[in-house]
Amino acid sequence: MSDVIVRPVEAEDFPQWLPLWNGYNAFYGRSGAAALPDAVTQATWARFQDPAIPIYAIIAVSRGVAVGLAHYLFHYSTSSTAQTCYLQDLFTSETMRGQGVARALIEGVYAAANQAGTTRVYWHTHETNHRAQALYDKVAQKSGFIVYRKPA
Repeated sequence: MSDVIVRPVEAEDFPQWLPLWNGYNAFYGRSGAAALPDAVTQATWARFQDPAIPIYAIIAVSRGVAVGLAHYLFHYSTSSTAQTCYLQDLFTSETMRGQGVARALIEGVYAAANQAGTTRVYWHTHETNHRAQALYDKVAQKSGFIVYRKPA
């Protein structure tokens, strides 16, 4: 794990970020007929490159190869005067799972949140993602909340 570096994405990282992004989406069933439109992927990548849009991406790199990603954003809340950090996406390449990459990415988001002066970092995972939950139980507390959503 000592050879893994976590850093913000740069424009030239797109070819290495894209397979991780596609893997993340496939993991959550957004592939094949249910795949995100290419326009969404392109817009997402463009947002990471635009300093006016407060959504961020970091990658974990091992031996020059991107092996994990995390995307996060800051927003205000009705329960705090400080902003909150939402870790929206977290993914590690299958060959690197269990080697500390996801933990390093989470800690990278924690560091960014701390630097921004936020008071809380939170994220969601699917109830069946037990492997990830084993890590999450070590690095954060379960909120007890259940997420509801309805497409607009």
